[in-house]
Amino acid sequence: MAQLEKDLQQKVVWITGASSGLGKALAQECALRGARLVLMARRFDELENVRNGLLNADQHVSIAADITNENQVRQAYVQVLEKFGRIDCLINNAGLSQRALIKDTTMQTERTIMEIDYFSQVFLTKTVLPTFIKQKSGRIAYVSSVAGLLGTQYRASYSAAKAAIHMWANSLRAEVAENGIGVSVIFPGFIQTNVSFNALDGAGQPQGHQDDAIANGLAPNVFAKQVVNALLAQKEYIVVAGKKEKLGVMVSRLSPKLLYKMIRKIKVK
Repeated sequence: MAQLEKDLQQKVVWITGASSGLGKALAQECALRGARLVLMARRFDELENVRNGLLNADQHVSIAADITNENQVRQAYVQVLEKFGRIDCLINNAGLSQRALIKDTTMQTERTIMEIDYFSQVFLTKTVLPTFIKQKSGRIAYVSSVAGLLGTQYRASYSAAKAAIHMWANSLRAEVAENGIGVSVIFPGFIQTNVSFNALDGAGQPQGHQDDAIANGLAPNVFAKQVVNALLAQKEYIVVAGKKEKLGVMVSRLSPKLLYKMIRKIKVK
């Protein structure tokens, strides 16, 4: 069956970008529901800090790997199967945002964002897919963004990458449904994380400061609870955002022309 159980008791959940922000919040929520977690990010010490703070810490494993390094991803996959023997849910959460106008963004910065937010997630999915197909069960989730549905100033590359993984996931869903595998895409709005600090400017350097919209966004634990509930309910299209972002998503479906007029007038940086 494609769905997860009504809870995550003893289910193996692999979360990328798990050392902070949304990944950390998702790890905490999944642990509370009984999951056995694979926490992956580049910083092992930070991962261990997260793992040691989780319920039943000894049931979880930290794997330090760069999501853009294919050899490290393959090695991580081997480690996961050696440890748990299966994967019930993969949450592709690792990502990188942007704060730059198109005219100021170098091609190297464009490629860096696409590599992390799109190609790395595609490669990880391709790597683990044989296990899901063999099991004939499981769920693969992607953290896209409301920006991937709308497209705004200062986020062109980010919006493009998040839209790309959404469309790729739609195709994956159609291809693997007969194998009992579910595919979900998550569209966060403004959530209180460090995403703004790490967002790249046009030259590819971290912005280094917080955005007001992010600072006033949803709490990470609220986001995580809504996402896990939605995944357990087998939802495929999951928008977790404030009222303004949800309004934008609704307008994008009903009247793209009106949406574009609204976007031109709003302050996004």
